[in-house]
Amino acid sequence: MSDMNEPPIRIVIADDHGVVRAGLRGLLADAGLDVVGEAGNGRDAVEMVRELQPDVLLLDIRMPDMDGLQALAAIKAAHPQVSVIMLTTYANPEYLARAVSLGAAGYLSKETDPHRIPRAVRAAAEGDSLLDRNLLRAALQDVSAPSLPVVEPEPAALPAKELTEQETVILKLIVEGFNNDAIADALSISRSTVKTHVSHIFRKLNVSDRTQAAVWAMRHGLAN
Repeated sequence: MSDMNEPPIRIVIADDHGVVRAGLRGLLADAGLDVVGEAGNGRDAVEMVRELQPDVLLLDIRMPDMDGLQALAAIKAAHPQVSVIMLTTYANPEYLARAVSLGAAGYLSKETDPHRIPRAVRAAAEGDSLLDRNLLRAALQDVSAPSLPVVEPEPAALPAKELTEQETVILKLIVEGFNNDAIADALSISRSTVKTHVSHIFRKLNVSDRTQAAVWAMRHGLAN
């Protein structure tokens, strides 16, 4: 549950179906989240993110006038701090790998339990991974495979030496799909210490979430 003193999480919804947008808006509003804008196509989504600077974007993959993957690339290039959750009716591993490669925090099926959506939005806003360990590893292997072209934007190519030794260890555990509690147990440190290190890693790598931190690690040889 969010601290009552914290500002509400600000969300933009991009989907070409008005009924879907209305349903998501009602669901998120009921959960205490703030939907600040809606877009019906990818080009409008890019412009709306530029104007409104939301914390989280819910972005449909299949849309007219710039599809979701094209919009994702443009948004993450200009606004890497915005967490993007892809919405899809297509459980296609290639879509997942491409979305992760382009900067997505994860994806939600439109068939998912509606009550999971506000939890996923909060997790994305806090930089948590939306993919379980096996799904994350599969997506990262596809990202690093020669058959999948590297598509810009790529997280900032910061020299690895800018990460401390402890941050590098934690980043490698993030690649393995460890959450903060598991990292704390593995390294015998407090959860608050882990949270601080993870925040520093995100800032140094100029990424918004654990999934993109893991992508950076894979592309820069810090994970096997």
